[in-house]
Amino acid sequence: MTDRKDTTHVLIARNLTLYRRPRSSVWQCKYKTEGRWRRATTHERDFESAKNRAYDILIEAKVRIKLNVVPFTRKFKDVATQAIVRIDKELQDDYGKVIYKEYKVAINKYMIPFLGNYNVDSIGPVQLEEFDQFRIKKMGRVPKLSTLQTHNAAMNRIFDEAELRGYLKAINRPKLVAKAKKGGRRAGFNLEEVRAVKQNFDAWIERGRADCVAVRSLLRDYVHVLMDTGARPGKELLDMRWTQIELQTMANDDPVVILKIQTGKTGKRSAIGRTPTLLALDALAKRNHASTVAELIHSSNKAHIFRFAEYLNEDQLLASQTPQLLPPTSFSKLFNTYLDDHNLLLDPITNQKRVLYSLRHTYATMALTYDHVEVHTLAKQMGTSIAMIEKHYSHLDVIKAVHQLQGTESRLLLEAVGEIDQRYVFDNNQELAVST
Repeated sequence: MTDRKDTTHVLIARNLTLYRRPRSSVWQCKYKTEGRWRRATTHERDFESAKNRAYDILIEAKVRIKLNVVPFTRKFKDVATQAIVRIDKELQDDYGKVIYKEYKVAINKYMIPFLGNYNVDSIGPVQLEEFDQFRIKKMGRVPKLSTLQTHNAAMNRIFDEAELRGYLKAINRPKLVAKAKKGGRRAGFNLEEVRAVKQNFDAWIERGRADCVAVRSLLRDYVHVLMDTGARPGKELLDMRWTQIELQTMANDDPVVILKIQTGKTGKRSAIGRTPTLLALDALAKRNHASTVAELIHSSNKAHIFRFAEYLNEDQLLASQTPQLLPPTSFSKLFNTYLDDHNLLLDPITNQKRVLYSLRHTYATMALTYDHVEVHTLAKQMGTSIAMIEKHYSHLDVIKAVHQLQGTESRLLLEAVGEIDQRYVFDNNQELAVST
């Protein structure tokens, strides 16, 4: 058996060890709590003083466990965990910000997996540069400026926590810089393209396999609501329940749907939907609940709105199995397929790829150009700031001066039925060529 070095001393077998690293005069200790070895410095050069401090460290750790406090170390992952605890507390006390939820995602998904085992006071430019490369690889792309700013804010919460606990000096704190291209305007759809998007859906759904019809139908209704309300794709609509909508009738007998969005990026808000939204919700109510929107609201149905019934084969149907209502998992990919099938995926001017978020950009453009919606009102509807609206849509000023149309004009234009340009019509010959 190898003799133990004189720089290593077992104080409590399998629980506490005192040791000194090569080329260091300061004693370190290794102690076990809850089946896990942890390390800490005693800050002592004298052996007896270090031994007494090691015992104190173990006792303090056990007391923290007894008081239900996580044993604390300088490890980035431990400091990050405490930063998340503080974030959760602020959210629970209603003085946290909605963006804090994105901080938690950034910390758990990117920072802890890569930086977790570093001591928080040992992270410098080299580690941050390596972290940047790790993040790009994990994301599969170079993050945009807004993403980097969010991540930097999240990491600064961790460094704040480290400073608060005395594990990091302000002078040694890494300076975080967001170097990236600013996000530009996303490609939208013009009037002719919007008509094509809306009118091609039914035939596309009919062409789908039996097990795809339900999710394709859900995508159609989802797209119609996004285009009619300017909501953000994702949680804003997908998290909504039937209890979070109201129906009203305007003085001119036009129906209005009030969507009480709970998980908006900038907090809770109410958004207005019109006839296209009502028709889409009515289709969903009939498919999923054999009911009307009004009946579901009246019955206080708490089910999620944007769901589709799972496909059951003949054996499952014969066994009287009831289909479950499922959330969509690949809407972005499915929407890309739909646009690609109808030559709508790429903007012909910018060659930029359209995505679900393009519908939000299209809504804002239509509202400003044709409906003359005030910027303040549009910002409230879309859950964004006036500054953001002015930043991304100031280029429309000249166009707005030309188009002096009524407030409902864009709705009439979009709902107009007519021939679709042949370039947006699905090519059956192309499908046959692929299948062969």
